[in-house]
Amino acid sequence: MFVLIFTLRKVFFSYFCTMPEISRFLGIIIRMFYNEHNPPHFHAYYNEYKAEISIDTFEILAGNLPNRVYKIVVEWALDHKDELKKDWDLLRNDTTPLPIQPLT
Repeated sequence: MFVLIFTLRKVFFSYFCTMPEISRFLGIIIRMFYNEHNPPHFHAYYNEYKAEISIDTFEILAGNLPNRVYKIVVEWALDHKDELKKDWDLLRNDTTPLPIQPLT
């Protein structure tokens, strides 16, 4: 029974859950997917731009952001690297991530 419930929960999160919002600041939205591929990363959205950014190196893995916005995102991510890693681990275990304080 437990295996069935766990499997159904995984299917639900994989197919029906939106990408959780981790933080929002200065018009930038930070999100992470459930069951996402490695390396650990987060998604940054700004207007029509979006990028996948590595939690370990802060390099852009896919997409693009205006340079000014990218620098702001990296500044925020440097301050919250441990929290980003924790949220990545939570999501990999099908657990709801914790919100992270916006850039102040």
